[in-house]
Amino acid sequence: MPFAAHAADDDSISTDRPDFVESSQVVGKGRVQLETSVQWERDRHADPVSRTLSTPTLLRIGMGESTELRIETEGRNIIHSSGEATVAGYADTEFGVKWHLADQQGEGFSGAPSMGVLLHAALPSGSRALRGHGVRPSLRLAAEWDLADGYSFGVMPGLAQESDDAGKRYGYGILAATLGKEFNERVRGFVELAAPQIARADHGGTQASFDTGVTYLVNKDLQLDVSLTHGLNRRTPDLSLAFGLSLRM
Repeated sequence: MPFAAHAADDDSISTDRPDFVESSQVVGKGRVQLETSVQWERDRHADPVSRTLSTPTLLRIGMGESTELRIETEGRNIIHSSGEATVAGYADTEFGVKWHLADQQGEGFSGAPSMGVLLHAALPSGSRALRGHGVRPSLRLAAEWDLADGYSFGVMPGLAQESDDAGKRYGYGILAATLGKEFNERVRGFVELAAPQIARADHGGTQASFDTGVTYLVNKDLQLDVSLTHGLNRRTPDLSLAFGLSLRM
């Protein structure tokens, strides 16, 4: 989430949720940060129509002042599909690392952004009904600018690899941009356009969404958030609502 410059200045928590664009910042050496949520998702474009309750969770472990280890999962999933039996289980787990490459140089878009690189690999570790095929790597670049009047802007391009049901591997692109606004020292909001998958039609096609949300800083180590996502095409779930909590230890 592109509020990292503010967080770095006053030592407040800097989180990667609730938007899709990751922060370029890391948690810091010796620190552990848990970011979790409860998320409800509806997909009217699916046949049959489905509704999913999940618990997306990210654990960030600071290994140095510019490096962190990451463990991420969609957590417990309960999927209700019209006319079919409910599917319940645990999603796959991703392991990754983030490197903070550079702080912002200069003011606004005239200067170089704060940048970080994320390398992840999803493993086929979940429940049988929810398990993916093979190891699926991803590489993303997070760039963010702290702007005037409490605004911030972040962009995240990336590449990832997936396997279809036949075990055939294919690559796809990732791209998202988010605009944030700091209303006061505790309340921040954002709007975002995200394409978590840019792929050929025979590989699932492109997914696209618009999302918005608000965060509330309870104290420097605890943040609450709420976000709403609307799918922009038939390949994307049409509606999602999430309530999150981030805690730095």
